[in-house]
Amino acid sequence: TPQGPSKKKSRKHQRFMERRALLEQKGLLSPRQRLGSQTPVVEPEPPSTLTKAVGTMASRCGKVPKPKRVVSPSLSPSASPDSIARHHSVLLSQGNGSSQGVRVSFPVLRPGKYVAIDCEMVGTGPQGRLSELARCSVVSYEGDVIYDKYVKPELPIVDYRTRWSGITKQHMKNAIPFKAAQAEILKILKDKIVVGHAIHNDFQALKYFHPKDRTRDTSRIPMLNQRAGLPGRASVSLKSLARHLLHKKIQVGCRGHSSVEDARTAMELYRLVEVQWETELARSLPPRPPSPIADPTTDSSQYMDDRYWPTDLMGDSM
Repeated sequence: TPQGPSKKKSRKHQRFMERRALLEQKGLLSPRQRLGSQTPVVEPEPPSTLTKAVGTMASRCGKVPKPKRVVSPSLSPSASPDSIARHHSVLLSQGNGSSQGVRVSFPVLRPGKYVAIDCEMVGTGPQGRLSELARCSVVSYEGDVIYDKYVKPELPIVDYRTRWSGITKQHMKNAIPFKAAQAEILKILKDKIVVGHAIHNDFQALKYFHPKDRTRDTSRIPMLNQRAGLPGRASVSLKSLARHLLHKKIQVGCRGHSSVEDARTAMELYRLVEVQWETELARSLPPRPPSPIADPTTDSSQYMDDRYWPTDLMGDSM
């Protein structure tokens, strides 16, 4: 009958109004506001009521508030779970459950701030005595290749040094000019912690000097030598450290070195003593803000101010 739905609707509305009146009496709902319409207006519940009834609301709505993720100030908000876990393990090893009072260098727990580099050089100039960049490889903290290109030296190649460099005439066909490679590589190194073995040779080939407090030279870490059972202050080759500590052979055969392999090996060695080394550095080096590196295309004079450049080479390059 036509009156059936209206009666049903009326009974439903009546029950609604009864429940509403009960809630108003208990103070759980504000009195109804009339806006010229018969449609009831439901006011939001006070914050105190919402807090008390959060369990009831969660079961009724099926939604549970998500707890906020707390990240230590020394970590990037985008830090990976692995880096966060490593962060807390370092803090706990210091006997403190918080980051306060623990002096740990800020990049130690941020793998994205680390890269390892290795360069291969060829001989140019008189009798091939000058060393110029012919290949550069940069890998990430995990060992993934970020950059690996052959580079055409500014002077004609006299000695390819293939036995050590692995560079041949064929590689130079698709090599990019030195200035272009330099700009690309320095952009990657900017504000990074750079790991390498006898890394001053790589910076010399790039005509660049990286800040000392952001350089990690695995040829100058006594704790690595001690782990290998070698004299702490001795200058040990990358090949020897890899054999003793990583139990792998590198730089074998007569085809020369692989700059990718050498960069990865340097990073592996660094990671063996990372926490211990960075903790010691944090105690000895004062904190410093990031320093911008000038664009090499606009000012190349700073890259010649390298303490490792021989005096005769400085004279040729001026």
